[in-house]
Amino acid sequence: MLINKSGNTTVITQEKFTIVELVKKLEALYPKYKNDNIIIVLTALETINAKHVSEFLQLSKIHRKAKHSFVIVSDKLQIEEVSDTLIVVPTQQEAHDLIEMEEIERDLGF
Repeated sequence: MLINKSGNTTVITQEKFTIVELVKKLEALYPKYKNDNIIIVLTALETINAKHVSEFLQLSKIHRKAKHSFVIVSDKLQIEEVSDTLIVVPTQQEAHDLIEMEEIERDLGF
């Protein structure tokens, strides 16, 4: 797991953990990153499906309730199969763009 922090955004890149192991590790580290926008990069995974990504659902709900962005990056998922509660985009650039838009919306009170 690689962790890169830039400003108020933390990018966590999955390297060798399974999704379940990654979620457990994130939950343990969450207090350190709870005030940042979080991007989870899963592009290194050979196979991934909506069930795997649903493991992030609880963490995402908590984080978004605290008015921070939580975005998953995977180019191997069919977006329409993923829960509407999770935000999944195919590239890191789209994740950063989405966070920027969400920050503007929060600043405007939406």
